[in-house]
Amino acid sequence: MGGSPVGDGTLSLDGFNASATALVKRWKEIEVDDSLPDWTWKPCSNLGVPSQVEGYLALEGVYRDCGGSQIEEEDSSDGADVGYDTWVQSSSDNIHVYDFHVVYSHSYKVPVLYFQGHRSDGQLLTTDEIKQDLPSNSLKVLSESKWTFITREEHPHLSRPWFTLHPCATGDWMKLLLEESKVAYEEQSPRYLPAWLSVVGQAVGLKIPLELHCKS
Repeated sequence: MGGSPVGDGTLSLDGFNASATALVKRWKEIEVDDSLPDWTWKPCSNLGVPSQVEGYLALEGVYRDCGGSQIEEEDSSDGADVGYDTWVQSSSDNIHVYDFHVVYSHSYKVPVLYFQGHRSDGQLLTTDEIKQDLPSNSLKVLSESKWTFITREEHPHLSRPWFTLHPCATGDWMKLLLEESKVAYEEQSPRYLPAWLSVVGQAVGLKIPLELHCKS
């Protein structure tokens, strides 16, 4: 199911599509806090491979304060609810909005995270501003990891420059991650993207619910 297995840490296009479908379905099943939108599948045509299904995953409209926190419904240590609408009303001048896209790389045969942020007036954020938004643990991951570094490249489906995490060593660390998680060989393709997101999400300050890794 979903193409060839990923024992070497890479993923076929069919495997990517299968894993994306499973992620979108599972995301809707689990209770994700209201501050996060749904992952959606964006189909698109690719003239280079007309016989293959092309598209990408999108998580758009993720709000953050300028200090780097991802806005959550339950944000206080005493368990009191901090409503999203209340937060926006009191901090509307300070919000930064982020869009995340997961695109399949035919060159590396792995998913690649593209993202961009903008202010409430639509002005795009710079690299320095984005790094200032990241929580300290994300900056730690970026500074210590040999494989996670932010660069700016043309989005393969939108033909506009977006920030991205370079995928050069993704296959290597995904192979280790899947081996350590003891995911059954035949189940690796559909469960690839949740495992991958658990790592790349740390680099960009995107929290991934643990329930995403569990079978429905």
